[in-house]
Amino acid sequence: MGSAELAEWRAYEQLTGPLGGARGDVQAAMVASVIAGVNRGKGQRAPKISDFMPRWDKGRVRKSPEELFRVAQAANAALGGTFNTTTP
Repeated sequence: MGSAELAEWRAYEQLTGPLGGARGDVQAAMVASVIAGVNRGKGQRAPKISDFMPRWDKGRVRKSPEELFRVAQAANAALGGTFNTTTP
């Protein structure tokens, strides 16, 4: 993987949260939900899986595609990559 692709993945991860963890988050939330459910008091509502899901974008401002592109360019430059402005 070149520095340009790495920079793009880094920018994507900053927007969406950790890569590859969504499935693990759901699995951990299921386990936590079941444990909390069997230990709840009488008359308390059963917890939902969504109660235990992390919210990666909480408090973050969504970036436009142009802003994400600038972030990717900056990361690419920081990693010593170059940017080709010519198109075939």
